Amino acid sequence: MHNGKRLAAARKRRKITAKSLAELCELSPVTITRLEADQNAADPATIERIAEALGYPFDYFTLPDPPALSAQQVSFRSLTNMSAKEREAAFAAGGAGVEMFRWAEELYELPALDLPDLRADAEYSPESAAVALRAHWQLGDRPIPAVLKLFEAKGIRILGLSEDTKNVDAFSFWMDDVPYMFLNSFKSAERNLFDACHELGHLAMHRHGTMGGGREAENEANAFASAFLMPQSDIMAHVPRFIDIKVILRLKRRWKVSAMALAYRLRQLGMLTEWQHRTLCIQLGKLGYRSDEPEGIDRETSVVWSQILADLWSKRETKESIAKAIKLPLDEVDGLIRGLLAQEQPADNRLAAMEAKPALRLVK
Repeated sequence: MHNGKRLAAARKRRKITAKSLAELCELSPVTITRLEADQNAADPATIERIAEALGYPFDYFTLPDPPALSAQQVSFRSLTNMSAKEREAAFAAGGAGVEMFRWAEELYELPALDLPDLRADAEYSPESAAVALRAHWQLGDRPIPAVLKLFEAKGIRILGLSEDTKNVDAFSFWMDDVPYMFLNSFKSAERNLFDACHELGHLAMHRHGTMGGGREAENEANAFASAFLMPQSDIMAHVPRFIDIKVILRLKRRWKVSAMALAYRLRQLGMLTEWQHRTLCIQLGKLGYRSDEPEGIDRETSVVWSQILADLWSKRETKESIAKAIKLPLDEVDGLIRGLLAQEQPADNRLAAMEAKPALRLVK
């Protein structure tokens, strides 16, 4: 017996319409629609044709319902530019990511959650929420040396996205009291880290039913990310009174942010006038800093997934083991950790790499 929700999830993940899938399988669009609604029972041969057309394992379509996400549950970094097809594909990726982590949790003891509730509608503004979270995590006001490593250590489940578009650059959600964060490596490393802190703001401030809260919530998450990465006290201590483009390009590396983000933070804190800020942005744009980050920082990687894969490699297993375990195509598993790993090491160095780091504990 097939699962219609699985069929719909796989189709949406591949970003094709029911009509297009029907043409690929030489079926009628009505048949696909009825199969997705579980109004018709499909024979194995039909599911084989659909599985082949979508590039999914046959067994995927026989599993129980996938984790379901809704627009109210998910925070998207750039919802206004996103098409419905892109949004549905991201929802499907989110569900697959939850299943991938559930697989990991059965084998490994992952870090416990340590993320306080800092709702923006309570006593916290975005700025004070960022200060409070830094205090809770005992970070002081210094720059954070490894942002993704910190988030993972605090129990946030981080995965990547294979979407080759800036329209889906990051999103996050809570499911079963577990926070998930998905990051697209399409942008620069600096902007990727800002996206991660933006999503952290949503997870901390908008947990209770307001993840999809529109422009106000997005502005709050942006303000949180700016304050979390660039604490006011540290800015005041290291930014000189006279600020020019050389100062921006030198100090942006201290906080691992884009040049534009640092300039905006300085304007926000009253250290630049509106005219000075506009002038600096024009200069930065001419140098290519509006859409990219020339001579940027190295991209941060996932400690959790690096260690999981190192453990698999030590047993002569690969990402295919994950794909087979959760009945996903290998390209989907690869997409969920793309951009979160350093370039793969030669096989004879993988075990040594694993032993060089504290390994995740296996679940007994």
